[in-house]
Amino acid sequence: MSYLIFQKNKGQEYVYFVKKASMLGKQYSLKKYVGLNTGLISKETFLSNNFKTLIQEELELRKPLWEKAQKLAYDETLVLDVEEKAIELNNLIELKNASTIHDSEFAKEFVYNSNNIEGSRIPKEKLIELFEKGKTTHANINEVIEVENSIKAFEYIKLKFSFGKLHIKRLYHILTKELVLENGQHYPRGFRKLPIIVGNEPTSDPDKIEKEIKELLTWNKKNSKTMYPFQRAFDFHLQYESTHPFRDGNGRTGRLIMNKILLQNNYPPIIIYKDNKQAYFNSIKAAREGDKKKYYQFMLEQTKKTYTQIINTIQTK
Repeated sequence: MSYLIFQKNKGQEYVYFVKKASMLGKQYSLKKYVGLNTGLISKETFLSNNFKTLIQEELELRKPLWEKAQKLAYDETLVLDVEEKAIELNNLIELKNASTIHDSEFAKEFVYNSNNIEGSRIPKEKLIELFEKGKTTHANINEVIEVENSIKAFEYIKLKFSFGKLHIKRLYHILTKELVLENGQHYPRGFRKLPIIVGNEPTSDPDKIEKEIKELLTWNKKNSKTMYPFQRAFDFHLQYESTHPFRDGNGRTGRLIMNKILLQNNYPPIIIYKDNKQAYFNSIKAAREGDKKKYYQFMLEQTKKTYTQIINTIQTK
């Protein structure tokens, strides 16, 4: 959040630009002198005139928070690129007063790509129609409900979700309400009771799910003020997918929860793109086999791709 402050000294009033944010439970603040108050200065004007400079100064200010994370991926420039893009996107949203545009455009892209990864075939134009008009002519009712539920689930993540077992179950319930499986039955409530194999890989035994989710939530809380937020978000997602707590909907709930971690640390949320679906699965498999750098590499590339796309979208509005 940025704003202007006005300070008087010897009969003169001076203007300063201030941006404050929180990451890893710590506050940081960037303060820049603007000039004498002429009555014509606005936050947006200062942001616009100093856009690139402010990005670089904030990037340097936040350096102690991200510098050690540069070795996460094989490409050690990715963390820096992602940090720079995150600041640019946040500043652009403020400059153009575009939080509503960002949330709307991101939600459309996120839901379309996330659901498509899990097998949805609703055309993008029909999904946008549903977003913007509240109805669509798309014939597959199950896929329509899936989109409607995903919209509600995304709102739940932003506004009400907190890291607890009941909230995870509630998120799953919102996401799967009134949906039917291939056998025509409704999605079962709560954590799964049967074993499941995903991509030829075993997932957690049903009788261990409660324990593993509790341990994951404890781990997340313990590391919430010490671990680089992207790493924590990606690691949470990786373990959540390995546990696979539900009969279905694990990818969709997992990607939503991952974004909650980013949002809590003032990072814009991210998209895993359907066009990169196989690389996504391959990176998860590689991480389980010990190559986490490949997984971090993929996830950071998707983050950079998301921020670049949303920046371009806002700039053209």
